[in-house]
Amino acid sequence: MQDQNKIFEDLFVLELANNHWGSVSRGLKIIQQFSSAVRFSNVRAAIKLQFRDVDAFVHKDFKHRTDIRYVKKTLDTKLSEGEFSSLVKAIKHSGCLPMATPFDERSVELCEKFDFPIIKIASSDINDWPLIERVGHTRRPVIISSGGASDKNLDDVVRFFGNRQIPLAINHCVSLYPSEDHELELNQIDYLRERYPDHVIGFSTHEYHDWSSSMLISYAKGARTWERHIDIDADEIPVAPYCSLPHQATKWFSAYHKAREMCGGAGSQRRVLPSREIQYLDNLVRGVYARRNLPSGYEVSHATFNEDFYLAVPLQKGQLSCREILNGLRVKQAVIADSALMLGNIAGDFLDSDQQRMIETRGL
Repeated sequence: MQDQNKIFEDLFVLELANNHWGSVSRGLKIIQQFSSAVRFSNVRAAIKLQFRDVDAFVHKDFKHRTDIRYVKKTLDTKLSEGEFSSLVKAIKHSGCLPMATPFDERSVELCEKFDFPIIKIASSDINDWPLIERVGHTRRPVIISSGGASDKNLDDVVRFFGNRQIPLAINHCVSLYPSEDHELELNQIDYLRERYPDHVIGFSTHEYHDWSSSMLISYAKGARTWERHIDIDADEIPVAPYCSLPHQATKWFSAYHKAREMCGGAGSQRRVLPSREIQYLDNLVRGVYARRNLPSGYEVSHATFNEDFYLAVPLQKGQLSCREILNGLRVKQAVIADSALMLGNIAGDFLDSDQQRMIETRGL
């Protein structure tokens, strides 16, 4: 499962908002500007389109209802297969992965035709089973967004793709456009990671106040794929507040690199301790000093430790510290009062070679 999940790891999905208002030239500008930001920021990204079979998607009796926002937007942003093809070619040429969110079964066929490596299922379609069945038929990796979904909705779709051994990533998503900071519910990333431990958990976000905070938090919580709507300020078309401009996406990518830097390596095992840190801490460790003269053959005991020894800094090279005093150690050479108890003063094989080497090289 881990190998299957690699396609989602550290992936940014950049969605062209409203299909760039049905303008191919605007779409090409967006692709060019954002792919430049991706290369500059050294991140891995997909640029995602929205696919609808518009002629069938809107019922014929409602195609004149421009007062219905979703109907009007769908009709206004209609693109032909050839127009989509030119955009897909530009995405591939840019070095980004091409993706789409298909909203109907015919659009899934288009994803196959363009050979997309990943397919996205929108929050609104989390229990659209005719569509999900058709996506599953492609056997391609899938990202779903969880906005508005119940536990049962999520469990059902996760089980569906799991039974077919199709890689699946699950995005935490609040389907409010835009989202206020207090609406982000980033603790849901913890919830999803615990509920679906075998899947990459991501964050599809629509907040608009800054492009750093939610990245830092979501990465630290374990999100490993992210999605935002993108747009450009051009053609006298107003940019929706939930969309990111290229310079804002660059800040978002920068925050990702900062989060990786600050979080460090994997959270599944103990970190590798740098020698600089070990050396610093060794300088704070108390060494063992004789409180009185101790003859050769004397046996160290916890019961009389405070009568025989005291602990003080600095710790010297080859000196035993507060970490190594054990019952049954035997003094093989006499130790005079106030002198350091050294490794050479003690008889017995109570330390392995690595521990001995560490004692010999640490301290002053």
